[in-house]
Amino acid sequence: MTDVGRHPRIELMTLSEVEEVSGYIGNFKVKVRKKARYVNAKECTACDKCAEVCPVVLPDEFQQGFSSRKAAYIPFPQAVPAAYLIDMEHCLGNNPIACSKCLDACDKQCIDLNMEDEIVELEVGTIIVATGMEIYDPTPLDEYGYTRFENVVTNIEFERLICGSGPTDGNLVRPSDHQTPKRIGFIQCVGSRTDNRGNPYCSNVCCMATVKDSLLIKEHHPDAEVYVFYMDIRAFGKGFEDLFRRSKEEGVHYIRGMPGEITEDPTTKNLRLKVENTTAGRVEEYELDMVVLALGLEPKQDLRHLSSLLNLSHTSDGFVMEAHPKLRPVDAPTPGIFFAGCVEAPKDIKDSVTQAGAAASRSSIILNAGTITGEALKAVIDLDKCTYCGVCAKVCPYGAITVDVKGKTEARVVAAACAGCGTCAAECRFDAITMQHFSDEQIMAQIDAALEEEPEKKIISFLCNWCSYAGGDLAGVSRLQYPANNRFIRTMCSGRVDEKFILHAFEKGAPIVLLSGCHIGDCHYIDANQWTKRRAEKLWSRMEKLGIRPERLQLEWISSAEGARFARIMRNLEEMRQKVTPEEIEHTKKALARYRMSKKSAKEPDEPAEETAAETAQP
Repeated sequence: MTDVGRHPRIELMTLSEVEEVSGYIGNFKVKVRKKARYVNAKECTACDKCAEVCPVVLPDEFQQGFSSRKAAYIPFPQAVPAAYLIDMEHCLGNNPIACSKCLDACDKQCIDLNMEDEIVELEVGTIIVATGMEIYDPTPLDEYGYTRFENVVTNIEFERLICGSGPTDGNLVRPSDHQTPKRIGFIQCVGSRTDNRGNPYCSNVCCMATVKDSLLIKEHHPDAEVYVFYMDIRAFGKGFEDLFRRSKEEGVHYIRGMPGEITEDPTTKNLRLKVENTTAGRVEEYELDMVVLALGLEPKQDLRHLSSLLNLSHTSDGFVMEAHPKLRPVDAPTPGIFFAGCVEAPKDIKDSVTQAGAAASRSSIILNAGTITGEALKAVIDLDKCTYCGVCAKVCPYGAITVDVKGKTEARVVAAACAGCGTCAAECRFDAITMQHFSDEQIMAQIDAALEEEPEKKIISFLCNWCSYAGGDLAGVSRLQYPANNRFIRTMCSGRVDEKFILHAFEKGAPIVLLSGCHIGDCHYIDANQWTKRRAEKLWSRMEKLGIRPERLQLEWISSAEGARFARIMRNLEEMRQKVTPEEIEHTKKALARYRMSKKSAKEPDEPAEETAAETAQP
């Protein structure tokens, strides 16, 4: 960080947060709030005189509360800039009559208690998101006694206790009596790999962090007994298995089993725990001086807010979703935005550095190109048909469409920002938007061709490119069997599927129609499948009014990894198709023909544009 702070072409904005992001790839406008430090960082020499006279004493967050700091402080060693700041939330100097000791003590006169936040507007070509992660809070896991027993600490707190710059100068002591612990236990997967409490995913770094800590203990205290209670040790990185083997050779005991409860001896403050040793097949009891909880990693709490500013997608575990897990692992679905570190998934330092280098390289390619090239999958607006209703702008997940409803200005598409999902075209009631390579005419032609012969034996399936179509591909390469009478129509997103496509398939004699896309929350176009769901619900209601069984339109969310589920759904659809009678198909054709004629005679869309738009900007 010191090298970064000294670099002539890098502006390091500390104590700042992003408030607003607008624009698109190559032309982002970012509004940043630089919070007041109440100290002139350029003039401050870190002489420590302000901290010496400050009467306010607070727990030191960097030292995990094991030591204290003043309201005037440096957040952590090697902080950049190496200058003090004032915690105004706890400072008594917001009223100078109460306290102004730091002002009097500062020889450089660099303290300004009236300093205010500053808003900085930046124009950038690309954005790299590297906001990191947070540590799981073990408070809900009351059986481990983290809030009740002093000698139950987290692995982060343990790291500070054994660090040379920590509160104990690197001397390992237990918090209750400051004595060196002789028997130390580590409990793995606290907050990870659990469905009822915590997170279901593996946090990646916990196992090797414990292995490292166990070796540090053995190096400084060879006589100490170290026990590790685990589900599985996942040492998959380069050299990690050797490190794990070395730990066992040093005498660290690895017990395959998770403790059920921890109790404390009120006299000695020793901890007792019972665990089922699944390797030995028996229940064992251990008495330990200290227990360390190996906590899992979580997305940062403000990641959702940042994602809304940057139009980012999320996976089901809360981390951001990359554009493609193999081909574009550091790219966001929104062009011009890249990921680095644990914002995308839990990872260790080596992988974070590797991803950061990849993100910087991807960013430099765009910045050095001069012009932006992209796939020809863009929305094109026919201005003669546009009624500036604003529906397209509301449904676009990337904010690529601008329209002034009050000023009656036609919609405009920023081609560089458009990702080609097609949601705008499906929601436009005036057919004013055409999707390149996925136009209405092309999709209608596919439906006509699929149902040209024996339509009553066919099933029409609209599949999104990234998940459900890829799931079908996985089912194929896995040689999973399903009926061959299903006709797949690929679209980039399920949000592209207009209701007229579905109704046209029914009018052509299709007994069953499937609409399938990414799982809710996992959409590759941020939240476009929310509009798919909303559109399907409206269609079910309309079909019921027309006397058509809503069950004939199926909505399924299938991921690219669910090949077996894809095949099962195809078999279920065939069973449903066999129950659709020819009389029911003829009734559907007549009902839809009457519905189409009524629309044509009315010479207006089936719904006003205001009704097709969401009442709010979000579905």
